[in-house]
Amino acid sequence: MLREHVRAAAEYGARVVVAPEYSMFAVSRLDQRVVEAAEPITGAWVSGLRGLAAEFGVHLVAGVVEAPGGAEPGRVYNTLVAAGPDAEFVAVYRKVHLYDAFGFRESDMVLAGEIADPATFTVEGVTFGLQTCFDLRFPEGCRRVAAAGAHVLLLPAQWIPGPAKVDQWATLLRARAIENTVYVAAADHATPRGAGSSMIVDPMGTVLAELGEAPGIATARVDLDHLEQIRTTNPSLSLRRFTIGP
Repeated sequence: MLREHVRAAAEYGARVVVAPEYSMFAVSRLDQRVVEAAEPITGAWVSGLRGLAAEFGVHLVAGVVEAPGGAEPGRVYNTLVAAGPDAEFVAVYRKVHLYDAFGFRESDMVLAGEIADPATFTVEGVTFGLQTCFDLRFPEGCRRVAAAGAHVLLLPAQWIPGPAKVDQWATLLRARAIENTVYVAAADHATPRGAGSSMIVDPMGTVLAELGEAPGIATARVDLDHLEQIRTTNPSLSLRRFTIGP
């Protein structure tokens, strides 16, 4: 299905395509199956992902279950890989905030990524930054991405369904867009594995495109002139008086 979605998005004219967290291997609750499915980012699945980016001439971002290379047996990294149309890596991000909430313990199976410089890449003058799922609940992480020069926050997710979870998802996506004056493109798994509601939000918090519960493709155009106008009217990034540190 991923290949068909990438193909369709490219036919719509997309230059950057974002797939959900755990695109490589998704289950409703993490267990030993995830460890067994893990591969290094030089493995066959990511090589195939890089091949899709080259085949369709896009920058492709997707979630990978990454084997840690002996760092700690029995656990994995929850990793985002961004590949360019030349099939080369343009960014790699390992999830920092693990989903130990709402009755889940991602940290039982997953290693937290090291805190490093924000993972970003640039396409045709537009800079994209990476965060994943539960990271959305930590505004300082998204602020670091914006402060590093991102115009767009890309947020693959497997947002687990539950009471009020879609409302929280939509509220947080719009808040991260407004407070950082960035576009937000969030790709979630369709129900029942995720809550659905993948969406693209502009820097004013306006929802430009949204999917419901079923699989599909949402597209929107990033307009840097529009972004600059918003940042001139609402210069919250330049007016901030605090820095973010680990």
